[in-house]
Order: sequence, then C-alpha cells, then structure tokens
Amino acid sequence: MKVSVVICTYTLNMYEHFCEAADSVLAQTYDDVEIVVIVDGTPDVYERVIDDYGDREDTVIKCNDENLGLLQSRNQGAEIASGDVVAFIDDDAIADEVWVERLVRAYEERDTVAVGGKMVPEWVAGKPSFLPEEFYWLVGVTHRGFADGSGEVRNTFGSNISFRTSVFEELGGFDANIGGRKGDKNLQGGETELCARMQQEYGHAVWYDPEAEVAHKVFDYRTKLCWLIDRAFWQGYSKRAMESFVDNEGNEEKEFLRELMTSVVPIRIRSMISNPSTNGMSQFFGLFLFTFIVGIGYTYALWDWDDDTLIQRSGDLSGSPGSSSNTHSEKT
Repeated sequence: MKVSVVICTYTLNMYEHFCEAADSVLAQTYDDVEIVVIVDGTPDVYERVIDDYGDREDTVIKCNDENLGLLQSRNQGAEIASGDVVAFIDDDAIADEVWVERLVRAYEERDTVAVGGKMVPEWVAGKPSFLPEEFYWLVGVTHRGFADGSGEVRNTFGSNISFRTSVFEELGGFDANIGGRKGDKNLQGGETELCARMQQEYGHAVWYDPEAEVAHKVFDYRTKLCWLIDRAFWQGYSKRAMESFVDNEGNEEKEFLRELMTSVVPIRIRSMISNPSTNGMSQFFGLFLFTFIVGIGYTYALWDWDDDTLIQRSGDLSGSPGSSSNTHSEKT
C-alpha cells in the first residue's frame, strides 16, 4: 500500500519548519511513502523546495499560480498524489517515525476508509499556565477527554488525517469555501464537513489510532491570551456554521460541555482545595473563560449566520449528513 503525504506551504518565514515536517515524513519506518509538496503561490518558496528536494524520486513538487488557501491546496496535492492512501500534515508539524506505519496498519487490519491519529504539543515558547488540557484543541492539539483509546471518531485534525485516495476523490475533497478567513470571519471546520459527507456516503467515521502521533509546534503568538480568546470566539462561531452541514454537530459539543461542568470542574475544585497552587487557579480560570468565549461566538453566529446561504452552497449536504452519537471529535 503506497501512501502519499501532502504538505502545503507558502511563506519563507516557515521554510525551516517546513523542512522539519518534510524530513520527518521522509524518515518514516514505512518504506512506500511519497511526499507531495504544494507551494501556495510563492515562487521564492518553490525555488527553495526545488533546490532542496527536487532531485528526490519520492517527492512531487507543485507551485500554485496564485494563493488558493490551505483546503484548496490540499485538494491540489491529492489530485497529483499516486498513493493508495492520501495523508495530510501541516508545515508546522513533525510526524513520529512510525506515523505512516500505524496509519497503514489500520487500513490493512480494518474495513475503514479514513484513519487519523493524535496531535501532541511541541511548545516552542513554553506552555501557558492558564491553558487547561481540555482546551488544547484551541492550539491544534488533541485535548484531554477526546477518546478512550483507538476507535471511530467523527474527525481528527487536518494535520493528522488520511483517506483512501479513491474515497477522497469520490467525495470531491475538501470544500474550500468553508475554511479560512471570509471577510472579517475566521471559519474552521473543513475536516468536519468532509468527514460528515464521508460518513453519510460510506457509513464509516474516521478510525483513530492514538499511537499515530504528529507533534504540532505551538509558537509564541498562539500562547498569548488575546490570540486564544480570538480563536475561541471563532471556534464557537464555526460550530454554529457547521450545524448547517453536519447533523447533530452540536450534540458532541454539548456532551463536551456537560463533561466539563459535571466532571472536570468538580475534580479541579477538589484538587485546588487539597493542593492549592497558582497554576491550578489559572487553569480553573481558563476553563470558565474559554467556555464563555466559545459560547459568545456561538451565540453571535445564531444572529449573524445565514442558514439559507449555507444550505444553498452545500448542495447535497442540505440533507444534513450525520455523525454517530457515540463518536468523539477533534474540535474544529
């Protein structure tokens, strides 16, 4: 089984990190791996990639004529991939050496159409004391309580997800209209929407293997309170937008909230009483702050978002594809 790993990049400021990501894929214990590099409309970056990787037989490199955005660039990579499986990793991530091996094992051992793994943090500038592990999804890392071992989940992060290439092609790839900035809005959820269509069409969610790890670099700006508040707001906004695509999208978030209020908060209160600490108080504050901000974003979207526009654009998805009630999800 051949695996094509798509990496998209576009700025020279990230080139060093891109090289680490690409090298981690090329150093996999699994042999039959192809790397597909999509440079999103930046000729200077394309020339650097050609100089450093252009002579490799296991590497395909393409430069878009203009900046198309992450989701469309991923679709471009999948189109030229030659593998039986197409996997995605970001240019600020580093794959564990057995990452592809674990993905392939799941495809070979199970009748599954998509496989994803765990995102672990690599704190470039140190972990903020006020960020609780339950909200690691704000920085693109698998959060505490996501899943109890391996099994089917609604979706994993786009930097650690793979699909059978035939399935990805039949689904038409990511809907590039969903992710990224739309005017002053920063929408998230491309993986959620695609996996919802996949489950509707094939009756399968994503198989999650926590041992298929990818480390995500958390840069300094992502640890600032103001950035995290902005991120939480638009995550909440995106949850409301996704409900127009994904049947019962809100149910998993409601379950997450219920778990916070009935289990996590009481445990943290008991911990602070028995072992008071500044760090514990900071994280307790973070739990309530980020929950509140996500709620504000969701509430604002109830007023601001135009369901009719979404449904018209979604085409076949206006029938509301679903995700099973017993699956978990990476936060979009």
